[in-house]
Amino acid sequence: MTKQGKPCPAKPLVGVVCDMEIIGPHPFHVAGHKYVNAIVNGSNCTPVLIPALGDLQQLEQLIHTLDGILLTGGYSMVNPEHYQGETPDPETKLDNERDNTTLPLVTMALDAGVPILGICRGFQEMNVALGGTLIQKIHENGQYIEHREDKNQSLHEQYDSAHAIELNPDGQLQTLFNNTSIDVNSLHTQGVKELAPGLISEAVAPDGLIEAFSVQQSKAFALAVQWHPEWKFHNNVYSRKLFSAFGQACQHRQQVKNNHG
Repeated sequence: MTKQGKPCPAKPLVGVVCDMEIIGPHPFHVAGHKYVNAIVNGSNCTPVLIPALGDLQQLEQLIHTLDGILLTGGYSMVNPEHYQGETPDPETKLDNERDNTTLPLVTMALDAGVPILGICRGFQEMNVALGGTLIQKIHENGQYIEHREDKNQSLHEQYDSAHAIELNPDGQLQTLFNNTSIDVNSLHTQGVKELAPGLISEAVAPDGLIEAFSVQQSKAFALAVQWHPEWKFHNNVYSRKLFSAFGQACQHRQQVKNNHG
């Protein structure tokens, strides 16, 4: 309620995907606070957690209700069976429940014109969902710089700027950021091998690895980034611009829905 006693205007609803994590003996659906906080305070939207159930009927209902989708980062990797048909590395942590939720969710959101923002694992999920492939271990490839965080460092140091990225001069991010390059953090083991059809590279690392892409001819905002803009987003002008733009797209989606009853 406002100070005058009137109801506050409803904010756009953004679905935040969850991981399936075992905590103690029980499975939990979890999403990091930093993502939820960025949606609340960076995008000015209301977060709604999407459990990793892989229930297509539930997802169809959510798509008609939500004004945006945030694909979060995570500690697991997309199962390579979804893009290369290979046996997963035994050392790789998987989350099949999340895969079964997010991969169909991406195509549903794009078909329905629901704004979507992918971050780190979410970036990789979007590429796989649309037909792209991933490099499973960048550090073993031999042609790329180190993109993983140093886990011996403090959390602040791990999320500090790691390298610059060059923005596509004809891309959406270059227009949004009004710059040709920016510095980003780097905390990922996997990356894009082949970009899916219909995706446009928005930024590359110094070694040529794709760091961001957009969906060509999408009905609404559809961007994904390999870095972590949600980390202390309020201290980074580019992170603020990204979450603000996503929030505005979600608000537009909400208005369109309301106008159509």
